[in-house]
Amino acid sequence: MLYIVPTPIGNLKDITLRALEVLKDVDGIICEDTRRTALLLNHYEIKKPLVVLNDYNEAKEVSRIIQQLSEGRTMALVSDAGTPLVSDPGYKLVRECINQRIPVDSLPGPSSVLTALTLSGLPPDKFLFLGYPPEKPGHRKDWLGKIGVIGEKVPLTNVIFISPHKLLGLLHDMEESFGDIEVILAHELTKVHQSVESKPLTKWLEELRNPKGEYILLFRWSKI
Repeated sequence: MLYIVPTPIGNLKDITLRALEVLKDVDGIICEDTRRTALLLNHYEIKKPLVVLNDYNEAKEVSRIIQQLSEGRTMALVSDAGTPLVSDPGYKLVRECINQRIPVDSLPGPSSVLTALTLSGLPPDKFLFLGYPPEKPGHRKDWLGKIGVIGEKVPLTNVIFISPHKLLGLLHDMEESFGDIEVILAHELTKVHQSVESKPLTKWLEELRNPKGEYILLFRWSKI
């Protein structure tokens, strides 16, 4: 049996009783980074064997994990923060479990996407989660163009993950594609210095100097 277990995105108290129960009962825990997962497990006095599954070893490790699950072991899949598989490793493992008829269960829990969406003040009834933008500037501009086409047809709130060293580049590209639209930046969600602010793109570009930490960017583009 494989359990998909969401973990806190910043505040260690944001974990469900059921998630703690599963983490205590399984034979092993599959994680991205043993150091990050150990912080959570140590906080709740949970000791379990850890198996690392990340973007670099996923192809090799999936078969080994499948073998252990096939032998009757129960394992929990966690990410560094939030719900696993959402812009994190694990999709190939879950797909293979389904192919091999190994039972999979996904627990509800923390999600930075939904936290940011519900704090943004933008309409939450229809939203498009876009993950991380493309690395190359040309691909990123083409990607933004496609988002604009979608927005012209269906009014949506767009949700994007963005790392700090790429934030200013994305904002510049967005200004070229959409003009000086309002953009919400959610930062340090659930932590002491949480902020969710809305400003025009030009204002963000004027004020942001040295972004740090992970950001979630939200905006709405529609001609309807």
